Amino acid sequence: MRIISRRCLIKLGLLGGLASGLGCGGRFGNALALPTPAETEGPFYPVNDQADKDADLTHIDGHGDSALGQYILISGRITDVAGHPLAEAMIAIWQADANGRYHHPLDSNPAPADANFQGWAIISSDDDGFFRFKTVMPGAYPATQTWTRPPHIHFKIAKQGYATLITQMYFPDQELNTTDLLLNRKSPTERSAMIAKNAGQQGNWVIYEYNVILDLLHQ
Repeated sequence: MRIISRRCLIKLGLLGGLASGLGCGGRFGNALALPTPAETEGPFYPVNDQADKDADLTHIDGHGDSALGQYILISGRITDVAGHPLAEAMIAIWQADANGRYHHPLDSNPAPADANFQGWAIISSDDDGFFRFKTVMPGAYPATQTWTRPPHIHFKIAKQGYATLITQMYFPDQELNTTDLLLNRKSPTERSAMIAKNAGQQGNWVIYEYNVILDLLHQ
């Protein structure tokens, strides 16, 4: 996480305004974190509503079978740039299934779609800013004839008083990360903020940590 020092803010003439905007008064902290980098929404945000949009994407209500693929658990915390937890932030999540297919009519990937994968969730952070959801490791898929997208999950996070963030979360140790045209437009610091941390394993579930920092809504 890149940090902006207090001294740097003073030089830029920003300290007073930021302290006032964050409600910190005269006892402003020593540093602010940079917001999580934004990224394109992409063409596959869900367009057909569905009844089941809960935090378990591995199973659809009413289906006897569960989704295919490696099951993973994503957890993290949403904060502001001063580190304050943000409760009740709305988090929309969408991704490809284990075969690299989205539940979207414009997805032309010839891979078979997993009918038992939920594909989309809308959840919220708790009182301490934490969130968690279950899903499968998304499959890589061809974006063009010469570009294959690495596994990633799309996020759209909204909270009153803060700028809505649309971004993509990537996974560590993925070879395709090194050639992805979107991820490699980012600086090393930004890429680090967009790649989840491997937090271990619980049974057959691989656990990842992904923390998000929202920026204030600038008028």
